[in-house]
Amino acid sequence: MKKFMYSLLGIIVVLVLLTVWVLNLPVFGHQPEGARLERLKKLSNFKADGTLDNLSPTPMKPEGVSYWDMIVGMVKGNENSAPKKALPHVVPDFTATHKTRLIWFGHSSYFLQIDGVKILVDPVFSKRPSPISFVGTGSFMGTDFVKAEDFPELDIVLITHDHYDHLDYQSILKLKHKTKLFITSLGAGAHLEHWGIPQEKIVELAWGEEAITNNMKFTAAPARHFTGRGFKRNQTLWSAFILQGSKHKLYLGGDSGYDTHFKKAGEQYGPFDIAILECGQYNAYWPLIHMFPEQTVQAAKDLNAKVLFPVHWAKFTLAMHSWNEPAIRVVKQAKVDSVKITTPLLGEAVVLDENYPSKEWWLD
Repeated sequence: MKKFMYSLLGIIVVLVLLTVWVLNLPVFGHQPEGARLERLKKLSNFKADGTLDNLSPTPMKPEGVSYWDMIVGMVKGNENSAPKKALPHVVPDFTATHKTRLIWFGHSSYFLQIDGVKILVDPVFSKRPSPISFVGTGSFMGTDFVKAEDFPELDIVLITHDHYDHLDYQSILKLKHKTKLFITSLGAGAHLEHWGIPQEKIVELAWGEEAITNNMKFTAAPARHFTGRGFKRNQTLWSAFILQGSKHKLYLGGDSGYDTHFKKAGEQYGPFDIAILECGQYNAYWPLIHMFPEQTVQAAKDLNAKVLFPVHWAKFTLAMHSWNEPAIRVVKQAKVDSVKITTPLLGEAVVLDENYPSKEWWLD
């Protein structure tokens, strides 16, 4: 009996040590502390329990839905959750331009040039949006046509929040030496600094705060979402970003459920020349933290956006809907509401005031 107890105790100790070791891997980043934490504590949405809150009550799941329901649904899956063939793409053009040009790579990663400034938003070029490289579903066939190493020297990398499908450790390691400045939501800079990026190269913004760089203005705006790379949620902020250049104003949406903040942003900062908004990875099991495609169209209207650019789809399976359902639904609703929409191929350029691709390529 003693032998068994010692063996069991040894197994428990090994498992505890293994868990501690795994959770201290650099991929998990670092929680805010010191002056960074003091800034967070001063926010109106910082709670007594040490977490940040949304503007509206935002439970992760509605009443009557359990986490077990979610797990069962994900395990059950959908035979159309990933395409059966490689997605088409265009070889991206990274040559310098003073036009306002956007190039999307699937999900929420895109390259933006405005006033000659080169910006990369939420770069995720790993095979899986996961802390463990072999855990989770892989990216869709045909979406690995660009790598972090392929980009030119960058003026700015912008990170909307710290989830793995928006802040990718391996991609940041490959980009940090070719990037002049990182702009992100308050608190997320702790991860970047932990990964070797100097503090002076990091700008963190809370909602309503502004940063002026390269003769353009970035403003962090509220979103309805959450954050977290380990067991603790909402230790760092999540944001949309408003980018004002010399000719164009862009709404860079990040992740967000639908709420009144879109209308408020439209009234305070609009109109926008283009709104890049999420329209995928939704489900009735988590209706408040991601938008359904029809809500995406409404959000574009609330923002008073001239053009809607729907993203957060066409690379990863993170929900139970068919892989192309977000595009089908968002385009259908945009036609009903007479909202101008652009749906480029992966790698294809959207050029403001000039070229708005709209081929429904996901139906081929």
